[in-house]
Amino acid sequence: MATQAEPDYVIKVEGLSKSFGGKTVVDDLSLTVRQGQIYGFLGPNGSGKTTTLRMLCGLLKPDSGRGTTLGYDITKLNADLKRRVGYMTQRFSLYEDLSIRENLEFVARVYGVADVARTVQKSLDRLGLTDRQSQLAGQLSGGWKQRLALGACILPEPQLLLLDEPTAGVDPKARREFWGQIHHLAADGMTVLVSTHYMDEAERCHEIAYIAHGNLLARGTIDDVVAEAGLITYTVTGPDLATLADDLEREPGVETVAAFGNSLHIAGRDADALDKAIARYGERTGVQISKSEASLEDVFISLMSRVGGDRT
Repeated sequence: MATQAEPDYVIKVEGLSKSFGGKTVVDDLSLTVRQGQIYGFLGPNGSGKTTTLRMLCGLLKPDSGRGTTLGYDITKLNADLKRRVGYMTQRFSLYEDLSIRENLEFVARVYGVADVARTVQKSLDRLGLTDRQSQLAGQLSGGWKQRLALGACILPEPQLLLLDEPTAGVDPKARREFWGQIHHLAADGMTVLVSTHYMDEAERCHEIAYIAHGNLLARGTIDDVVAEAGLITYTVTGPDLATLADDLEREPGVETVAAFGNSLHIAGRDADALDKAIARYGERTGVQISKSEASLEDVFISLMSRVGGDRT
């Protein structure tokens, strides 16, 4: 019987740790990302996501741990690795007093692209920037700036794209269009690791990882992460939800209470204790309770409640 070939991992790291000023920012983190995947990297602010991205692309050397990105040892800062990774930071870093085309031409020359004009035109066409190519970058909306930044990242045809909160502050339509472009890039074989706070974006990824205080708390497909959380959830509606939420939070078996519009999502892992707590409130006038399926957002709220505050 033939053995199954090991997946082609673009990222494969074990036990990564990094500290600054005696404070651990990334703690014993292990991660694998396969070629062509869109991998979502989630967690609260200060959880260690950006530090991890910088270690994965060779900008920052880990204090301990081992692993490879695109086959390069990440414990050794390597210029060749940096040239094969496109890294899009949270802050727009191109020149606002240059046009879209001028910015892309500048980036192409920095990377030593052989045919600048052809490569820039390909990037303009690929991201729908051709009609705006003469517009100054400083005059662009947040969504168009992010599209330009993405165009600059993919100019040298990187094998791996690292996106750090790429759609923060961008309107929903622009976010949807941006993610459409990401899926086209992945379909062409590019691997994408993207950090995000948005649940709808997490659900667009092939796999996700959740990090808090530098520790990896959950990873896998959406279905895997939700199933492994083991949450039992109820949806509760009725009058005076704020008071109802306060009362429920004090009940044994109730781990999280979160408002979603005109309802509350109640979650816990002890089925018997949760059922008993919920049953008492079903007797209140106007209160309606129904069992529901745990969502990805329920899982993340639960994880955040368990780990507490942020780490810088």
